[in-house]
Amino acid sequence: MSYAATLGGTRYRFDDLRMLLAHATPLRSGDELAGLAAATQAARVAARYALADLPLASLLDAQVVPYETDEITRLIVDTHDRAAFTEIAHLTVGGFREWLLSNLVDDAVLARVSPGITPEMAAAVSKLMRNQDLIAVAAKRRVVTGFRNTIGLQGRLSVRLQPNHPTDDPAGISASTIDGLLMGCGDAVIGINPATDSVDGAATLLHLLDTVRERFSIPTQTCVLTHVTNSLELIARGAPLDLCFQSIAGTEAANRGFGVDLALLREAHDATLAMKRWSVADNVMYFETGQGSALSADAHHGVDQQTLECRAYAVARQFRPLLVNTVVGFIGPEYLYDGKQIIRAALEDHCCGKLLGLPMGVDVCYTNHAAADQDDMDSLLTLLGIAGVTFVMGVPGADDVMLNYQSTSFHDALYIRDLLGLRPAPEFERWLGEMGLVGEDGRMRPIEQLGARHRLLASS
Repeated sequence: MSYAATLGGTRYRFDDLRMLLAHATPLRSGDELAGLAAATQAARVAARYALADLPLASLLDAQVVPYETDEITRLIVDTHDRAAFTEIAHLTVGGFREWLLSNLVDDAVLARVSPGITPEMAAAVSKLMRNQDLIAVAAKRRVVTGFRNTIGLQGRLSVRLQPNHPTDDPAGISASTIDGLLMGCGDAVIGINPATDSVDGAATLLHLLDTVRERFSIPTQTCVLTHVTNSLELIARGAPLDLCFQSIAGTEAANRGFGVDLALLREAHDATLAMKRWSVADNVMYFETGQGSALSADAHHGVDQQTLECRAYAVARQFRPLLVNTVVGFIGPEYLYDGKQIIRAALEDHCCGKLLGLPMGVDVCYTNHAAADQDDMDSLLTLLGIAGVTFVMGVPGADDVMLNYQSTSFHDALYIRDLLGLRPAPEFERWLGEMGLVGEDGRMRPIEQLGARHRLLASS
């Protein structure tokens, strides 16, 4: 089926849904690289006119990746909740945007409708939104999950403590971990990207983190972000694995490039559940995504990168994860060229993930060869804080010395919490209070006020 719109006396035609969605997307380098971007701004605006008039219901029938050849498409179609969709079934994509921005739509309404929203619907409506819209809609939605603490509550912002080390040195990792804890970070997870794929090395890191957690009775969860097959081996060995991690994408072929499929993810989910290491709730999965991953694997099927990113969220929500985050600027300027494109993509990802019912975090980040800097990240972090982001990263000095990219620091987390009056997860906040690190208002205490228990922690 083709689509068309007239703008300024010129008739624009879009051959299929893939072309319509791609041409309606704000400019980004990845779509240009794939030959999918609109050639002119006029063509982009015309595509948005055509998209705005498209009935939401029509997106249930026109698939961007064929049902017969892609298990992600089959997952989206076969698990779609028609009853939840009924409330918005009469809307066009443009009408859906207006509905989302209406004062009548709040968290309860979005939670009720979320199972009826497909990734393509979320992607489509986001392409009609300005940044302000993306922030306003995302801020309405709170997705609450739990493991040893409760993440995503209103007025809370969690932080992943990311103590990566280029050689997985236990002393270096321990120092970074203690540094982050002293600044109130780590309630989302204490998560290490290992320097190698060694299962033995991952086991060593899991035991190290679990020892720290148990020694200080920290109500949080730990994770070594290794491949899901390694996690299955670690579980078989009886290692103290809390969360099972995996990078995922929006097509079957792209996930195959990651060495996973839905069956393997189900196996890993079931095995992690069987560990029964949680105390608050049984959300045991941690997923990372990023615009451009399918294109980089030559597995994008002619679909724009933002729509495919939303399709990755369909995979994530199938497994009730504790955490999902888009590593938005990590893949590089080939996919998101500069700070403007990174900021836009992050706001899209966060909003669309929330619409689909996910506990969305964002790694506010860029690579050193991108046309971006820390000022861009300061702006993005502030916008995401206003938008109600579930969690961000805490990296020593904002400079990940193992992955060689720039993210957000422990101090950045303190800044956004203090600025917006946000607090850590409640169980973690109580622990910080018991350690003498925060006051009753949830804010970190000045160094002069820290007591003996702080000194004990700092000297460990």
